[in-house]
Amino acid sequence: MREKAGRAWALLRERCRKDAGMVTSEYAMGIIAAVGFALLLYEVVTSGQVKAELQGIVKRALSARM
Repeated sequence: MREKAGRAWALLRERCRKDAGMVTSEYAMGIIAAVGFALLLYEVVTSGQVKAELQGIVKRALSARM
């Protein structure tokens, strides 16, 4: 009886230890998606209107009296 229980626990431990993470292709797709999002964000932030707004915020912050 103890042998069966020991084998059952060993099998359970082995199954729980298996890597259930992403495979290499999933990592690659995740990196591609992250780079695409970063490029989109960069384009938005460096666009004329957003750039002018950010410069205005910085100018107001630097000219503020303390």
